[in-house]
Amino acid sequence: MDKNTYDAIVVGTGVSGGWAAKELTEKGLKTLVLDRGPMVKHGDYPTAMKAPWELPYADQPTQEDIRRWPKHTRPSFYGITQSTKHWFVDDLDNPYEETKPFDWFRGYHVGGRSLMWGRQSYRLSDLDLEANGKEGVGVDWPIRYADLAPWYDYVEHFIGVSGSVEHLAQLPDGDFLPPMELNCVEKEFAGRLSDKFSRKLIIGRTANLSGPLKHDKSPQRATCQYRNLCMRGCPFGAYFSSNSSTLPSAERTGNMTIVPNSIVYEMIYDNAKGKATGVRVLDAETGKQTEYFAKVIFLCASTFGTTHILLNSTSSRFPNGFGNDSGELGHNVMDHLFGIGVSASVEGHEDRYYSGRRPNGFYIPRYRNVGSDKRSYLRGFGYQGSASRQNWSRLVDEPLLGDDLKRAAEEPGPWRLGMSGFGEMLPSHSNYVTLDHNHKDKYGLPVLNFNVAHGDNENRMKKDILDDAMEMMTAAGYRDVRSYITPANVGAAIHEMGTARMGRDPKTSVLNGWNQMHACNNVFITDGSFMASSACQNPSLTYMAMTARAAKYAVDELKRGNI
Repeated sequence: MDKNTYDAIVVGTGVSGGWAAKELTEKGLKTLVLDRGPMVKHGDYPTAMKAPWELPYADQPTQEDIRRWPKHTRPSFYGITQSTKHWFVDDLDNPYEETKPFDWFRGYHVGGRSLMWGRQSYRLSDLDLEANGKEGVGVDWPIRYADLAPWYDYVEHFIGVSGSVEHLAQLPDGDFLPPMELNCVEKEFAGRLSDKFSRKLIIGRTANLSGPLKHDKSPQRATCQYRNLCMRGCPFGAYFSSNSSTLPSAERTGNMTIVPNSIVYEMIYDNAKGKATGVRVLDAETGKQTEYFAKVIFLCASTFGTTHILLNSTSSRFPNGFGNDSGELGHNVMDHLFGIGVSASVEGHEDRYYSGRRPNGFYIPRYRNVGSDKRSYLRGFGYQGSASRQNWSRLVDEPLLGDDLKRAAEEPGPWRLGMSGFGEMLPSHSNYVTLDHNHKDKYGLPVLNFNVAHGDNENRMKKDILDDAMEMMTAAGYRDVRSYITPANVGAAIHEMGTARMGRDPKTSVLNGWNQMHACNNVFITDGSFMASSACQNPSLTYMAMTARAAKYAVDELKRGNI
């Protein structure tokens, strides 16, 4: 048992797991880090430097790809190209059931989805953290912005977030690197939105290094090369990932033992001690079963990964899943409204262009149900978009040949501007996942079954997202304004959260305000499971801040002998 015993165990290596590993090891804990997928060292990104002509099938999915990813390649399609498909597990070897359709995009490897994330990094505000309590929805968050603000500072300083200071109460400013630049059309659109609607359009806040980091703790990272190939993995370390940032820091302490290909399938609980003592692991390659032990356990396996482990860990103490005294484990699934947007053609500016491929766009922060604005639904939405000039591919359908085609291709196309909404989804006990014991994966583990759908509030908000976008583009004077609604299922925004929510009352929540399990105080959960509401901002920055905060608390409690 001794060789398998550590101070701490971290399950998962995505944005949360990487932060848990860094913080726990830097605080002196001998920490075992487990990931269900293979090792990916920083720099081990096989397509990162490939030119377009080096990728087969013009970087498009083949019929075999579509056969292996039948759910992944539905209309909300994401990431199944020749340059990025190796980061996503397929639907055949990694099945799940859908009582109601759900898009579940997963990356099983060291670093997880921190390698493929969108990098947009926004803080929640008290508008978000107080809403549940004021409106009687779900459970009240047990924390407020003042509890979280110093941890946002801490995380932003380390990972590097570029952005502009805007003094918006609903979108607090942070410790930013220099903002990337809006292009001429985006600046024009920002001015017209300000004049006609008094709404803000800002450059996106993104975890790409627009300048050197403000610290010397990550010498392996360099500034952004403006290639916009981030999802392949960045050998320059120019965007934050666990592989480029937190895991190297954890490794330098000498306190981390990382074991890839380790599928954690069950928690070990000691009834006499009233504590979790470890985890049971299945080797993904050999099938060998191993038990590991520790004083404190951080579950960071992603919202549904962690939920699967807990639901699969039943005992006389926890007959309905580990820590599930409240009956809320697996419930309150949330994602963001996604796939609703508008595009338009912009006349003029033909003498203007831009340099580089900016891995970022503009952001219109939430303005609905803010201040005196009141709508027929609760909460709100933001928009993300960009303006650009059309490239040579616009000529595919033009009747041009020879010199005429070459001359046309030498000229950039007209400007086009597009944006889509990200709306808040309310927590609801009726949106949940369960284990389907009649359907098992290739490891013999029951698969998850999704029963999640948008409700009336989300459907009313969707109409506003579309109507407002049409109104803003039209009022700005743009032409050929076109709307689109991608038939995306819940999950398509890849912002899943809520299945082990935090709250003040153990009867209605799984975790307390320190991400600590009510029913077992040496277990902490800091992936998206803990979220009590979704807000409308991209959530990863909040996961990181909450992980750093929880790790500090856990180590302090360990030293006090309370764990």
